[in-house]
Amino acid sequence: MSYAPPIFYNSINDIPSAYWEQLGCGKNTYYTPEFLRAYELANDDIVFRYIVIVNDQQEAVGFAATQVVTIPIETITQNIKIAEWLKKTINSLFCNNSPKIMFCGNIFLSGEYGTFIKDGEDLNAVFHELVAALKIVMKETKKLHAVFVKDFKETSLPLTDQLKDYQYSPMKVEPNMIIMLKPEWTSFDDYKAALKSKYRVKANRADSKSENLVAKEFTYQEIEQHKNELQALYENTIANANFNAQVLDLDTYMLLKKTYGDQFIVKGYFLNDQLVGFLSAMRNGHNLDAHFIGLNYALNKDYSIYPRILNDYVRLGILFGSKRINLGRTASEIKSTLGAKPQDLTCYMRHKRPFINSLMKPFLKNIKIKSFKEHAPFKK
Repeated sequence: MSYAPPIFYNSINDIPSAYWEQLGCGKNTYYTPEFLRAYELANDDIVFRYIVIVNDQQEAVGFAATQVVTIPIETITQNIKIAEWLKKTINSLFCNNSPKIMFCGNIFLSGEYGTFIKDGEDLNAVFHELVAALKIVMKETKKLHAVFVKDFKETSLPLTDQLKDYQYSPMKVEPNMIIMLKPEWTSFDDYKAALKSKYRVKANRADSKSENLVAKEFTYQEIEQHKNELQALYENTIANANFNAQVLDLDTYMLLKKTYGDQFIVKGYFLNDQLVGFLSAMRNGHNLDAHFIGLNYALNKDYSIYPRILNDYVRLGILFGSKRINLGRTASEIKSTLGAKPQDLTCYMRHKRPFINSLMKPFLKNIKIKSFKEHAPFKK
Protein backbone atom coordinates (compact mmCIF):
# COMPACT_ATOMS: atom_id res chain seq x y z
CA MET A 1 0.00 0.00 0.00
CA SER A 2 1.30 3.44 -0.88
CA TYR A 3 0.36 6.69 0.82
CA ALA A 4 -0.39 10.23 -0.28
CA PRO A 5 1.44 13.13 1.35
CA PRO A 6 0.26 13.73 4.95
CA ILE A 7 -2.41 16.34 5.56
CA PHE A 8 -1.96 18.88 8.35
CA TYR A 9 -4.70 20.76 10.22
CA ASN A 10 -4.54 23.64 12.69
CA SER A 11 -8.01 22.98 14.11
CA ILE A 12 -10.03 19.87 14.78
CA ASN A 13 -12.98 21.55 13.04
CA ASP A 14 -11.08 21.52 9.74
CA ILE A 15 -10.78 17.72 9.59
CA PRO A 16 -13.51 16.33 7.29
CA SER A 17 -16.09 14.11 9.00
CA ALA A 18 -15.46 11.46 6.33
CA TYR A 19 -11.93 10.97 7.68
CA TRP A 20 -13.24 10.24 11.19
CA GLU A 21 -15.66 7.69 9.75
CA GLN A 22 -12.89 6.05 7.71
CA LEU A 23 -10.55 5.87 10.72
CA GLY A 24 -13.22 4.22 12.88
CA CYS A 25 -11.67 5.63 16.06
CA GLY A 26 -14.91 6.74 17.70
CA LYS A 27 -15.10 3.74 20.05
CA ASN A 28 -12.35 5.39 22.10
CA THR A 29 -13.67 8.65 23.54
CA TYR A 30 -10.21 10.22 23.48
CA TYR A 31 -10.04 10.02 19.69
CA THR A 32 -13.41 11.63 19.02
CA PRO A 33 -13.39 15.14 17.51
CA GLU A 34 -15.77 16.30 20.25
CA PHE A 35 -13.29 15.36 22.98
CA LEU A 36 -10.32 16.91 21.22
CA ARG A 37 -12.32 20.03 20.41
CA ALA A 38 -13.05 20.68 24.10
CA TYR A 39 -9.33 20.89 24.89
CA GLU A 40 -8.61 23.04 21.86
CA LEU A 41 -11.41 25.54 22.54
CA ALA A 42 -10.67 25.99 26.25
CA ASN A 43 -6.86 26.22 26.11
CA ASP A 44 -5.96 28.99 23.70
CA ASP A 45 -2.40 29.30 25.04
CA ILE A 46 -1.55 25.93 23.46
CA VAL A 47 -0.83 25.49 19.75
CA PHE A 48 -2.70 22.43 18.50
CA ARG A 49 -1.88 20.67 15.24
CA TYR A 50 -3.21 17.45 13.77
CA ILE A 51 -1.90 14.99 11.19
CA VAL A 52 -3.98 12.70 8.97
CA ILE A 53 -2.36 9.97 6.89
CA VAL A 54 -4.30 8.96 3.79
CA ASN A 55 -3.65 6.11 1.39
CA ASP A 56 -3.41 6.45 -2.39
CA GLN A 57 -7.20 6.18 -2.57
CA GLN A 58 -7.54 9.23 -0.30
CA GLU A 59 -8.90 7.22 2.64
CA ALA A 60 -7.77 8.14 6.13
CA VAL A 61 -5.68 5.38 7.77
CA GLY A 62 -3.75 7.20 10.51
CA PHE A 63 -4.08 10.18 12.85
CA ALA A 64 -1.86 12.07 15.28
CA ALA A 65 -2.47 14.98 17.64
CA THR A 66 0.23 17.42 18.76
CA GLN A 67 0.40 20.35 21.14
CA VAL A 68 3.18 22.91 21.49
CA VAL A 69 3.74 24.32 24.97
CA THR A 70 6.47 26.18 26.85
CA ILE A 71 7.84 24.42 29.95
CA PRO A 72 10.63 25.42 32.35
CA ILE A 73 13.44 22.89 31.85
CA GLU A 74 13.72 22.37 35.63
CA THR A 75 10.12 21.11 35.60
CA ILE A 76 11.18 18.37 33.20
CA THR A 77 14.38 17.34 34.98
CA GLN A 78 13.31 17.61 38.63
CA ASN A 79 11.42 14.29 38.62
CA ILE A 80 14.03 12.15 36.89
CA LYS A 81 16.54 10.08 38.82
CA ILE A 82 19.96 11.12 37.56
CA ALA A 83 23.00 12.70 39.15
CA GLU A 84 22.75 16.41 39.89
CA TRP A 85 25.60 17.19 37.52
CA LEU A 86 23.68 15.47 34.71
CA LYS A 87 20.60 17.55 35.48
CA LYS A 88 22.71 20.71 35.38
CA THR A 89 24.19 19.62 32.05
CA ILE A 90 20.75 18.96 30.52
CA ASN A 91 19.47 22.27 31.90
CA SER A 92 22.42 24.07 30.34
CA LEU A 93 21.78 22.39 26.97
CA PHE A 94 18.42 24.13 27.07
CA CYS A 95 20.13 27.35 28.23
CA ASN A 96 18.32 27.09 31.60
CA ASN A 97 15.27 28.66 30.00
CA SER A 98 11.74 27.56 29.21
CA PRO A 99 11.99 25.42 26.10
CA LYS A 100 9.24 25.19 23.54
CA ILE A 101 8.20 21.53 23.46
CA MET A 102 5.94 19.73 21.02
CA PHE A 103 4.05 16.76 22.46
CA CYS A 104 2.60 14.06 20.28
CA GLY A 105 -0.10 12.76 22.59
CA ASN A 106 -2.53 14.46 24.95
CA ILE A 107 -0.50 16.37 27.53
CA PHE A 108 -3.47 16.28 29.91
CA LEU A 109 -3.91 12.49 29.77
CA SER A 110 -1.60 9.65 30.68
CA GLY A 111 -1.61 6.95 28.02
CA GLU A 112 -1.50 6.17 24.31
CA TYR A 113 -3.69 8.96 23.00
CA GLY A 114 -1.39 10.62 20.48
CA THR A 115 -1.49 8.34 17.47
CA PHE A 116 -4.21 6.15 15.98
CA ILE A 117 -3.93 3.61 13.18
CA LYS A 118 -6.99 2.17 11.47
CA ASP A 119 -7.77 -1.50 12.10
CA GLY A 120 -6.44 -3.79 9.42
CA GLU A 121 -3.70 -1.45 8.23
CA ASP A 122 0.02 -2.19 8.16
CA LEU A 123 0.97 -0.82 11.60
CA ASN A 124 4.65 -0.36 10.84
CA ALA A 125 4.03 1.35 7.52
CA VAL A 126 1.41 3.79 8.84
CA PHE A 127 3.39 4.55 12.00
CA HIS A 128 6.40 5.29 9.79
CA GLU A 129 4.24 7.77 7.83
CA LEU A 130 3.08 9.42 11.07
CA VAL A 131 6.64 9.81 12.35
CA ALA A 132 7.78 11.23 9.01
CA ALA A 133 4.88 13.70 9.13
CA LEU A 134 5.82 14.64 12.69
CA LYS A 135 9.29 15.51 11.40
CA ILE A 136 7.69 17.95 8.95
CA VAL A 137 5.70 19.61 11.75
CA MET A 138 8.87 19.81 13.84
CA LYS A 139 10.77 21.58 11.05
CA GLU A 140 7.91 24.01 10.42
CA THR A 141 7.47 24.98 14.09
CA LYS A 142 9.58 28.05 14.74
CA LYS A 143 11.79 28.28 17.85
CA LEU A 144 10.95 24.70 18.79
CA HIS A 145 13.46 22.98 21.08
CA ALA A 146 12.33 19.38 21.39
CA VAL A 147 9.64 16.79 20.68
CA PHE A 148 8.10 14.25 23.08
CA VAL A 149 6.10 11.32 21.72
CA LYS A 150 4.08 9.83 24.60
CA ASP A 151 3.04 7.40 26.37
CA PHE A 152 3.49 3.82 25.09
CA LYS A 153 2.81 0.53 26.86
CA GLU A 154 5.36 -2.27 26.78
CA THR A 155 3.35 -4.15 24.13
CA SER A 156 3.66 -1.18 21.75
CA LEU A 157 7.45 -0.86 21.91
CA PRO A 158 8.24 -3.22 18.99
CA LEU A 159 6.25 -0.75 16.85
CA THR A 160 7.27 2.54 18.44
CA ASP A 161 10.98 1.74 18.70
CA GLN A 162 11.29 2.75 15.05
CA LEU A 163 11.31 6.28 16.47
CA LYS A 164 14.96 5.52 17.23
CA ASP A 165 15.57 5.59 13.48
CA TYR A 166 14.53 9.24 13.62
CA GLN A 167 17.04 9.94 16.41
CA TYR A 168 14.53 9.81 19.24
CA SER A 169 15.68 8.43 22.58
CA PRO A 170 13.35 6.26 24.68
CA MET A 171 12.84 7.12 28.32
CA LYS A 172 10.71 5.55 31.04
CA VAL A 173 8.14 7.76 32.73
CA GLU A 174 5.99 7.23 35.81
CA PRO A 175 3.58 4.33 35.28
CA ASN A 176 -0.18 4.43 35.10
CA MET A 177 -1.68 2.78 38.18
CA ILE A 178 -4.43 0.34 37.21
CA ILE A 179 -7.00 -1.43 39.40
CA MET A 180 -8.55 -4.52 37.80
CA LEU A 181 -12.09 -4.94 39.12
CA LYS A 182 -13.56 -8.40 39.61
CA PRO A 183 -17.09 -8.97 38.28
CA GLU A 184 -18.24 -10.35 41.65
CA TRP A 185 -17.54 -6.98 43.29
CA THR A 186 -20.98 -5.40 43.05
CA SER A 187 -20.46 -3.03 45.98
CA PHE A 188 -17.64 -1.28 47.82
CA ASP A 189 -18.17 -3.74 50.67
CA ASP A 190 -17.47 -6.63 48.25
CA TYR A 191 -14.23 -4.91 47.24
CA LYS A 192 -13.22 -4.32 50.87
CA ALA A 193 -13.95 -7.95 51.73
CA ALA A 194 -11.24 -8.94 49.24
CA LEU A 195 -8.65 -6.77 51.03
CA LYS A 196 -6.26 -7.94 53.70
CA SER A 197 -7.19 -6.67 57.15
CA LYS A 198 -4.78 -3.72 57.40
CA TYR A 199 -5.78 -2.38 53.97
CA ARG A 200 -9.47 -2.77 54.78
CA VAL A 201 -8.85 -0.81 57.99
CA LYS A 202 -7.10 1.85 55.91
CA ALA A 203 -10.05 2.17 53.51
CA ASN A 204 -12.52 2.36 56.41
CA ARG A 205 -10.40 5.00 58.15
CA ALA A 206 -10.46 7.19 55.05
CA ASP A 207 -14.26 7.01 54.94
CA SER A 208 -14.57 7.61 58.67
CA LYS A 209 -12.29 10.65 58.77
CA SER A 210 -14.06 12.14 55.74
CA GLU A 211 -17.61 11.52 56.97
CA ASN A 212 -18.16 15.26 57.54
CA LEU A 213 -17.55 15.90 53.85
CA VAL A 214 -20.64 16.28 51.69
CA ALA A 215 -20.01 14.74 48.27
CA LYS A 216 -22.00 15.91 45.27
CA GLU A 217 -21.78 14.98 41.60
CA PHE A 218 -21.84 18.21 39.61
CA THR A 219 -24.14 19.10 36.74
CA TYR A 220 -22.90 21.34 33.93
CA GLN A 221 -24.41 24.35 35.71
CA GLU A 222 -22.66 23.44 38.98
CA ILE A 223 -19.29 23.07 37.25
CA GLU A 224 -19.85 26.54 35.82
CA GLN A 225 -20.95 27.88 39.23
CA HIS A 226 -17.88 26.50 41.04
CA LYS A 227 -15.42 26.87 38.17
CA ASN A 228 -13.11 29.35 39.90
CA GLU A 229 -12.97 27.23 43.08
CA LEU A 230 -12.33 24.08 41.03
CA GLN A 231 -9.54 25.84 39.13
CA ALA A 232 -7.90 27.01 42.37
CA LEU A 233 -8.07 23.53 43.95
CA TYR A 234 -6.68 21.92 40.80
CA GLU A 235 -3.81 24.40 40.53
CA ASN A 236 -3.10 23.89 44.24
CA THR A 237 -2.75 20.17 43.56
CA ILE A 238 -0.52 20.39 40.50
CA ALA A 239 1.73 22.80 42.38
CA ASN A 240 2.49 19.84 44.65
CA ALA A 241 3.07 17.44 41.75
CA ASN A 242 6.55 16.46 40.61
CA PHE A 243 5.82 17.22 36.99
CA ASN A 244 3.11 19.04 35.10
CA ALA A 245 3.51 20.06 31.50
CA GLN A 246 0.73 22.63 31.35
CA VAL A 247 -2.13 24.06 33.40
CA LEU A 248 -5.53 22.94 32.13
CA ASP A 249 -8.21 25.58 31.88
CA LEU A 250 -11.21 23.92 33.54
CA ASP A 251 -13.52 25.50 31.02
CA THR A 252 -12.53 22.23 29.34
CA TYR A 253 -14.60 20.37 31.94
CA MET A 254 -17.67 22.46 31.21
CA LEU A 255 -17.36 21.56 27.53
CA LEU A 256 -16.81 17.88 28.30
CA LYS A 257 -19.81 17.77 30.63
CA LYS A 258 -21.99 19.52 28.08
CA THR A 259 -20.90 17.04 25.40
CA TYR A 260 -20.69 13.77 27.31
CA GLY A 261 -23.22 14.20 30.14
CA ASP A 262 -23.13 11.32 32.63
CA GLN A 263 -20.14 9.77 30.85
CA PHE A 264 -17.96 12.55 32.28
CA ILE A 265 -18.01 12.89 36.06
CA VAL A 266 -17.00 15.82 38.26
CA LYS A 267 -17.66 15.23 41.96
CA GLY A 268 -17.20 17.94 44.57
CA TYR A 269 -16.49 17.57 48.28
CA PHE A 270 -17.83 20.23 50.66
CA LEU A 271 -16.99 20.99 54.27
CA ASN A 272 -19.38 23.45 55.91
CA ASP A 273 -20.56 24.53 52.45
CA GLN A 274 -16.98 25.21 51.31
CA LEU A 275 -15.65 23.27 48.32
CA VAL A 276 -12.48 21.55 49.60
CA GLY A 277 -11.86 18.93 46.93
CA PHE A 278 -13.03 17.35 43.69
CA LEU A 279 -12.44 14.40 41.42
CA SER A 280 -13.03 14.05 37.69
CA ALA A 281 -13.31 10.92 35.60
CA MET A 282 -14.34 9.68 32.16
CA ARG A 283 -16.13 6.44 31.38
CA ASN A 284 -14.37 5.14 28.28
CA GLY A 285 -15.67 1.75 27.16
CA HIS A 286 -14.94 -0.76 29.93
CA ASN A 287 -12.56 1.68 31.63
CA LEU A 288 -13.07 4.33 34.25
CA ASP A 289 -10.24 6.83 33.81
CA ALA A 290 -9.34 9.23 36.58
CA HIS A 291 -8.67 12.73 35.27
CA PHE A 292 -7.51 15.64 37.40
CA ILE A 293 -8.34 16.11 41.05
CA GLY A 294 -8.08 19.09 43.37
CA LEU A 295 -7.92 19.42 47.13
CA ASN A 296 -7.26 21.73 50.02
CA TYR A 297 -4.03 20.34 51.48
CA ALA A 298 -4.45 22.27 54.74
CA LEU A 299 -7.55 20.17 55.47
CA ASN A 300 -6.39 16.94 53.90
CA LYS A 301 -4.78 15.42 56.99
CA ASP A 302 -7.77 16.00 59.27
CA TYR A 303 -10.44 15.02 56.77
CA SER A 304 -8.66 12.46 54.51
CA ILE A 305 -9.84 14.22 51.36
CA TYR A 306 -7.41 12.48 49.02
CA PRO A 307 -7.88 8.95 50.45
CA ARG A 308 -11.65 9.49 50.22
CA ILE A 309 -11.29 10.53 46.58
CA LEU A 310 -9.38 7.32 45.86
CA ASN A 311 -12.06 5.25 47.62
CA ASP A 312 -14.71 7.00 45.55
CA TYR A 313 -12.92 6.19 42.30
CA VAL A 314 -13.27 2.52 43.28
CA ARG A 315 -16.93 3.07 44.13
CA LEU A 316 -17.57 4.72 40.76
CA GLY A 317 -15.79 1.94 38.88
CA ILE A 318 -17.94 -0.69 40.62
CA LEU A 319 -21.12 1.37 40.14
CA PHE A 320 -20.54 1.63 36.40
CA GLY A 321 -19.53 -2.02 36.00
CA SER A 322 -16.07 -1.03 34.74
CA LYS A 323 -13.48 -3.74 34.21
CA ARG A 324 -10.61 -1.54 35.25
CA ILE A 325 -9.85 1.83 36.80
CA ASN A 326 -6.93 3.88 35.53
CA LEU A 327 -5.86 6.06 38.46
CA GLY A 328 -3.19 7.76 36.35
CA ARG A 329 0.31 8.72 37.39
CA THR A 330 1.75 10.14 40.62
CA ALA A 331 1.22 8.98 44.23
CA SER A 332 1.93 5.45 43.03
CA GLU A 333 2.46 3.94 46.48
CA ILE A 334 -0.82 5.04 48.01
CA LYS A 335 -2.64 3.92 44.87
CA SER A 336 -1.00 0.51 45.18
CA THR A 337 -2.55 0.17 48.66
CA LEU A 338 -5.93 0.09 46.90
CA GLY A 339 -4.77 -2.71 44.61
CA ALA A 340 -3.51 -0.67 41.67
CA LYS A 341 -0.68 -2.21 39.66
CA PRO A 342 1.85 -0.21 37.63
CA GLN A 343 1.56 -0.17 33.85
CA ASP A 344 4.97 0.82 32.53
CA LEU A 345 5.07 3.65 30.01
CA THR A 346 7.78 4.85 27.64
CA CYS A 347 8.15 8.24 25.98
CA TYR A 348 10.51 9.20 23.18
CA MET A 349 12.36 12.49 23.04
CA ARG A 350 14.59 14.30 20.59
CA HIS A 351 16.00 17.79 20.36
CA LYS A 352 15.30 19.64 17.13
CA ARG A 353 18.99 20.44 16.63
CA PRO A 354 20.93 17.26 15.70
CA PHE A 355 24.12 18.27 17.52
CA ILE A 356 22.40 18.94 20.84
CA ASN A 357 20.31 15.81 20.33
CA SER A 358 23.47 13.73 20.05
CA LEU A 359 24.78 15.26 23.29
CA MET A 360 21.52 14.48 25.09
CA LYS A 361 21.28 10.81 24.09
CA PRO A 362 23.73 9.39 26.67
CA PHE A 363 22.06 11.40 29.43
CA LEU A 364 18.60 10.17 28.51
CA LYS A 365 19.83 6.57 28.67
CA ASN A 366 20.74 7.12 32.33
CA ILE A 367 17.32 8.39 33.35
CA LYS A 368 15.46 6.27 35.87
CA ILE A 369 12.04 7.03 37.30
CA LYS A 370 11.65 7.32 41.05
CA SER A 371 10.89 3.99 42.68
CA PHE A 372 8.05 3.32 45.12
CA LYS A 373 7.01 0.56 47.49
CA GLU A 374 4.45 -1.64 45.77
CA HIS A 375 1.83 -3.14 48.10
CA ALA A 376 -0.15 -6.36 47.72
CA PRO A 377 -3.44 -5.51 49.49
CA PHE A 378 -5.64 -8.37 48.25
CA LYS A 379 -6.05 -11.72 49.98
CA LYS A 380 -4.58 -14.63 48.09
